[in-house]
Amino acid sequence: MSLIIDSISKCFGEVQALDDVSLEIEPGEVFGFLGANGAGKTTAMRIVLDILRPDSGTVTWNGRPNTEVSRDTWGYLPEERGLYAKMKVLDQLVFFAKLHGVKPKEAVRETREWLERFRIPEYADRRAEQLSKGNQQKIQFIAAILHNPQVLLMDEPFTGLDPVNAGLLKEAFQEMKDRGKTLVFSTHQMETVEELCQSIAILDRGRVVVGGTVRDVRRSTGRQVVRLAVDGDPEIAWLGTLDGVRVSRRRQDYTEAEVAPGHDPELVLQSALERGCRVLHFEITDPSLEEIFIEHVGQIDTSERTLAPKAAYA
Repeated sequence: MSLIIDSISKCFGEVQALDDVSLEIEPGEVFGFLGANGAGKTTAMRIVLDILRPDSGTVTWNGRPNTEVSRDTWGYLPEERGLYAKMKVLDQLVFFAKLHGVKPKEAVRETREWLERFRIPEYADRRAEQLSKGNQQKIQFIAAILHNPQVLLMDEPFTGLDPVNAGLLKEAFQEMKDRGKTLVFSTHQMETVEELCQSIAILDRGRVVVGGTVRDVRRSTGRQVVRLAVDGDPEIAWLGTLDGVRVSRRRQDYTEAEVAPGHDPELVLQSALERGCRVLHFEITDPSLEEIFIEHVGQIDTSERTLAPKAAYA
């Protein structure tokens, strides 16, 4: 039942959108696409959906080419809103469900249940244009799942959502996963990926630069990260003088440092104790996805939480 993307390439004129991309996404898995704008994430999703055809390579689901798989297999949440502005929410959700063969009474019942779950039952009789961008996004999500697809592909599903609504959508993700659905989504929110995804792929200029389980990707650098806080010394200036240790960031509650391969991170704790420090916090972890993304692709503009490609910082 795997979704297999095998050596797909796609050009638009002189632009190489995808270049020999291969991925295998397991059934029931939550999979994250990461990449700067223009990296090829949306193109890859549209090829899976057979909206676009690759120049070379194949996509299969459960061993069958995606061109032969029923359209009802897929649910799609595009980044651009695809709602009818003047049409009432309930009417258009039932309409979308009927296109996939869902019976009207069942569609109405399911729609009202999801509206209740998303805390917007009163919006059933409102026109889409009367809704905020965040609530339109929730309606778009409902439209993508009413026909009970096996695979749900979502392009930036958390765009425009405040923390409360993002939490509701994450709960919906978990429910779909518990039903055995395969979820594939792109996002610029690294924390969300680490929270939800089992596996990821980072794309850069149409190529997969790193991929695998989140755990394996975070461990791929061979480095470890130490988070240390000591009483009365928030800067911990001596930390950067240790062999194989580089201070990477200073936060309000702790200082974070990378420990090079071949060096024991426990020596950081030992050094603090030898200096007579009262240790308030000590933690050994792997580099974050944000750090790995920056290493492979470029930099992240933390003021806007958007991703910038290498070329912008060359």
